[in-house]
Amino acid sequence: MARLVVLGGGVSGHTAATFAAKWLGSSHEVVVVTPNSKWNWIPSNIWVGVGEMSKEDVTFELAPVYAKAGITYKQAKAVSLNPEGDLTNDSPFVTIEYTQEGRAGEVENITYDYIINATGPKLNFGATPGLGNGSELGEYTVSVCTAEHAVHASQKLQKCIEKMRNGERQKFLVGTGHGMCTCQGAAFEYIFNIEHELNKAGVRHMADIKWISNESFLGDFGIGGMHMKSMGFAVSSKIFAESLFTERGVDWIIGAHVSKVEEGVVHYELLDGTIGTENFDFSMLIPPFAGVGLKSYAKDGSDITDVIFAPNGFMKVDAKYDAGAYENWRASDWPSTYQNPTYTNMFACGIAFAPPHAISKPMSSPSGTPINPTPPRTGMPSGIMGKAVAHSICDLILKGEDAPLQHASMADMGAACVASAGKGIFTGTAAAMTIYPVVPDFEKYPGTGRDVDYTFGEIGLAGHWIKHILHHLFLYKAKLKPGWTLIPE
Repeated sequence: MARLVVLGGGVSGHTAATFAAKWLGSSHEVVVVTPNSKWNWIPSNIWVGVGEMSKEDVTFELAPVYAKAGITYKQAKAVSLNPEGDLTNDSPFVTIEYTQEGRAGEVENITYDYIINATGPKLNFGATPGLGNGSELGEYTVSVCTAEHAVHASQKLQKCIEKMRNGERQKFLVGTGHGMCTCQGAAFEYIFNIEHELNKAGVRHMADIKWISNESFLGDFGIGGMHMKSMGFAVSSKIFAESLFTERGVDWIIGAHVSKVEEGVVHYELLDGTIGTENFDFSMLIPPFAGVGLKSYAKDGSDITDVIFAPNGFMKVDAKYDAGAYENWRASDWPSTYQNPTYTNMFACGIAFAPPHAISKPMSSPSGTPINPTPPRTGMPSGIMGKAVAHSICDLILKGEDAPLQHASMADMGAACVASAGKGIFTGTAAAMTIYPVVPDFEKYPGTGRDVDYTFGEIGLAGHWIKHILHHLFLYKAKLKPGWTLIPE
């Protein structure tokens, strides 16, 4: 019997584990290690953050789902990897620390034949002093990165709405909280959902709303922007975004590194070297991401963390990490199999793998502060990667070590995104977009880097209906309801 251990139960890890359990059957064991007791459909957290959904609407208990699938579930966090075993044990193992009530702090070593690192990111709030972590503990901004964070954000937002109803003008600041953030999309959705809710509450005229982002232009989104087909024309995402911001009366600051947050004020540095501040009454700023901090040790106990992981804490895979300057970047730099080059029974997917470099052009201020989005690896690409990695490992187990690996490069992968701009069955809007490929390939598609026949976007009520349907569809799939495998990633 082979044992596959999956670290992380988010979109990528949950996808990998559930498909692996289905394909391997009861003859082999799949173990999921995740510190969370509940699965969270993160794309809908923005609706929790404005009070349009509850935490229960976007989460469910993992234990019964994994029990039904025959998956061994351990509510714990991974601490370290010993890919060669140790002096007392020749089998590779992962050390975990339980987080569940009654076992918190208990440590266990789990041996494995194959392991998938799908731990996702550490939400690195500490990178920017004063950046809020979803609590009331002396921090000044809110977050929608988790369902609990989003509940807290909604409570803060409602207080602001009450103040506006009482005649007190409020200023809202939403965006990225550091020069190296990713996930501009979540902040983009959240700012327009706030704007929509203020209109519904009849207090929009009492609000000033501003966007602050590390993007060098609106519509970069960490993918270098895109040209998409809209109403028969090829329109840049810059024009698309600027039009939406202007139409909704949302101002913006771009090319910004938020260096510090104090009560009611953000300090920032711009790409041109300008140092400035921005006041706020309510602010939601996405934190930068880092690896979760897994350590790794050789058989003799020596630290080999830097062999397995990049300096940012994400796991090295089959990417070209020595591509060098921006002018040398190629689509082929991006990983395809997500297999670790040193230990071939180790894979990483979703946010947990180390990208070779950014997608957007790297930039920095005159003082040398890097200010550019890091590459997004969430949503649909995470699910596709998780399924491909699970497929590869199942083939290795069932067909032998010579079985070919599955490929799922972001440079040869399309993705669909539905970005909410306000929730409402008759009044909601969303930007429905597709992109192919996610990582631009300027050799294959000169000029735009992407196939404009498969890169398009429209905004409207239909987009909102699609996002609302997808919310229920993906929760259905994640719960392994009948026919779940037929629903694409």
